[in-house]
Amino acid sequence: MPQLGLLHRRAWAVLVAQLLRPPCEVRLGAVRSHSQQVAEVLTSQLKPQLERSNCIIKTPKGTRDLSPHDMVVREKILDRIVSCFKRHGAKMLDTPAFELKGMLTEKYGEDSKLIFDLKDQGGELLSLRYDLTVPFARYLAMNKVKKMKCYHVGKVWRRESPSIAQGRYREFCQCDFDIAGQYDPMIPDAECLKIICEIISELQLGDFLIKVNDRQILDGMLAICGVPESKFRTICSSVDKLDKISWKDVRYEMVAEKGLAPEVADRIGDYAQCHGGLSLVEQMCQDPRLSQSKQALKGLEDLKLLFKYLTLLGIAEKISFDLSLARGLDYYTGVIYEAVLLQTPSEEELLNVGSVAAGGRYDGLVGLFGHMVPCVGLSIGVDRIFAMVEQKMKTFGERMRTTETQVFVATPQKNFLHERLKLIAELWDAGIKAELLYKNNPKLLTQLHYCENMMIPLVVIIGEQELKKGVIKLRSVVSRKEVDIKRENLVAEIQKRLSES
Repeated sequence: MPQLGLLHRRAWAVLVAQLLRPPCEVRLGAVRSHSQQVAEVLTSQLKPQLERSNCIIKTPKGTRDLSPHDMVVREKILDRIVSCFKRHGAKMLDTPAFELKGMLTEKYGEDSKLIFDLKDQGGELLSLRYDLTVPFARYLAMNKVKKMKCYHVGKVWRRESPSIAQGRYREFCQCDFDIAGQYDPMIPDAECLKIICEIISELQLGDFLIKVNDRQILDGMLAICGVPESKFRTICSSVDKLDKISWKDVRYEMVAEKGLAPEVADRIGDYAQCHGGLSLVEQMCQDPRLSQSKQALKGLEDLKLLFKYLTLLGIAEKISFDLSLARGLDYYTGVIYEAVLLQTPSEEELLNVGSVAAGGRYDGLVGLFGHMVPCVGLSIGVDRIFAMVEQKMKTFGERMRTTETQVFVATPQKNFLHERLKLIAELWDAGIKAELLYKNNPKLLTQLHYCENMMIPLVVIIGEQELKKGVIKLRSVVSRKEVDIKRENLVAEIQKRLSES
């Protein structure tokens, strides 16, 4: 659109010329009419160009806008999550939305193909971050950090097929909690699982279960089953699909698509379909084949210790040892976990969002950047949780306020804008969240209806009678009861009522 700059200059010249006229000649209506003329000129000039470009007004595939109502729900979810992180002593961290491409490649196994690459913008090859874990590891290495407990909230991007009904997008928000540093085994890991339990319980998402496994057990299992080491990660990726597709389909993928011998796949199936509690861990320690792997035994011993701590933390009944859990990302080295909701069949049809939290131990990831620091962490799927909460609110017809306005300043009479402005300034200066209508002479009924629609709890009303008496009428929107308050006592009375509500 090469003429757009010229068009803007002409349009603004019209408006500026009007504004520079002598004050006696300038009227609000004239300025407004010229503003409308500018808008009409811009629209008429731009419309043909937009039509020629076939511009479709929509959000990109796999993304969404969040309305003010959506943002209120989202903020409440985030507040509870972050409050839990802070309760466990975490500090806040933030990293750039994009990283050097080399920082992200080869960290995610088969999922690396889902990374969004950016066009070269001056000599650096960049990609949008796929998750918050690799940027955290890069931060630790860059700053030579040896110990750190932190949380990180931000958007990430994945170039996959979205499923809006399941709360799965190409752009979505993650909330991560990570513990970096050398500590005694399984203590930080147990705390991460405790945090997941606390968050899901506080968000009232219903009954849930956290599946737990260990990459050492997985690798040991694959080795004794006869899987070549070069195929460990790709076979792990197949096994990890058992929560979505049947064993028959997983077996077909491993044999027909990934070239695994059928008898090897069958041996994997004997293990991958097992799940239970501490008794299953002890049973696997005695398994004739699995016990031959020192790597698997080390992982099983870690899980035994983990279950001991989980019992002390009071959450062992929420944990299931599940040999099908593989967590496809390459950087996991030890315990891995994933939280799923236990829904009724009718709920699953409406709210099948998959896992709502996941994580694990990644002791070698920071080392890839030249700085060895063992780490363990978790990630909360905010958008999946939001999809659930949103659906439930629609089902039960729940309403939620989109503003935090506490007081509305109203008048029943004309020509009281000046008094309303002075009054609302007092409220703002006292730290009270207040609003008024942007009209000189609004109708009282319109003002009161606005308060009811926006669920504003209090209204202060000023008119001629109130002005003469030196009082302000204070009205409760819910009960509709009114009382006269002395002007000088108004702020204190409002603060008292707000503190009691």
